[in-house]
Amino acid sequence: MEDRARFVVGVDIGTNFVRAVIGEMTHDGVRVVGFGEAPSDGVRRGVIADINAPGGAIDKALAAAEKMSGLEVSDVAVSINGVNISSTKVDGMIAVGVADHEIGEEDLNRIINASVAGKVPATRQILSNIPYEYILDGQGGIREPIGMKGARLEMRANVVSTMKLDFENVLKACDAANVIASTVEPGVMAAARAVLTNQQKENGVAVLDLGGGTTSIAVYDEGELQYVGVCPCGSNDVTNDLAAYLKTVPDIAEEIKLRFVSGEFSGSGKDIVIKRGRDEYSFSRKDVDEVVESRLEEIFEMARKHLVHSGYDRRLPEGIILTGGGAKMRDIEKYASSQMELAVRIGQPRQISGGVSDDVRKPEYATAIGLMYADNEAAALGRIGDSHQKTKVKKAKNGGGIKKFLKLFK
Repeated sequence: MEDRARFVVGVDIGTNFVRAVIGEMTHDGVRVVGFGEAPSDGVRRGVIADINAPGGAIDKALAAAEKMSGLEVSDVAVSINGVNISSTKVDGMIAVGVADHEIGEEDLNRIINASVAGKVPATRQILSNIPYEYILDGQGGIREPIGMKGARLEMRANVVSTMKLDFENVLKACDAANVIASTVEPGVMAAARAVLTNQQKENGVAVLDLGGGTTSIAVYDEGELQYVGVCPCGSNDVTNDLAAYLKTVPDIAEEIKLRFVSGEFSGSGKDIVIKRGRDEYSFSRKDVDEVVESRLEEIFEMARKHLVHSGYDRRLPEGIILTGGGAKMRDIEKYASSQMELAVRIGQPRQISGGVSDDVRKPEYATAIGLMYADNEAAALGRIGDSHQKTKVKKAKNGGGIKKFLKLFK
């Protein structure tokens, strides 16, 4: 019997743009069959401020991806952003029975509840629980305890969470676009899925996602996520600073930022000239460099403080991988390396193919690509139901993934 194709969908709800990507899972990764983007609305500093506004942008981005792919989707993996996202180290212990008791799924659910009890406030929504280690009857270093026998089970883990209101607003925004958010993941964690190798995660690496309204950081070591943090500023702040100082409009400031600014900040050279129809605008390159460098210094100083807080400042052999729309600035990696005192590279999505793959193999699409992998992982865990077929039926509600996941924490 012919195997049914498994299609996956990622939707990145950013401050400036909503980006949607549809792909088909293959043995080597994912074949991109459709993508689309639309200007974002109602999102401030990565957080949905108006639940009625983003739905239209989600719908437009998905419509473009659907038209290109010939598919109609019903559920998606979606990003969540904003400064309320954080990670918390937790641990817990439960008695599972007599010494010959075989560990099962119910025991894992109990230890998850025990580990977060009293450590994650009721006002916060758990997005992910990442076990570092299970300890069975005093024996540690266990990665997968199911099937093992013992009487006492312990767990050390990293819990990623956000405010419940932020989480609920993402679900409502997707509902307004007639799709179900079956998986919700912080944007920087999704970007890490797309750009990092297992070896980098094992050796020690960070992803720094330069978004429009926020800058997010995720630190990986020994193969697992160790820390997540978000700074309340992003590439929009650079544009707005330029617009205010140069007394010009944001679209001209954005063009200056992307076309003429270099992370080397030489401060010399001819004045910058921008033409708009018959009008011509001239700006001092020295002034432009000073404004941009001042804001970037602040952004990377905040990011550096997160690294210090995580305990990984200057302790990442694989350095930092930059993603997000802010990574499009010329030579931004050179400036970031000087500020973070680590090797810095621009991250591009890996293991993607298809006729349109070059259009999305860009740092600003890393989160949407990574969300497709999250969508596939959720399907493999049986959290999405029957929606992953050759054609997804729009609005075919199936009580999907996120509801089942949340039951673990009730």
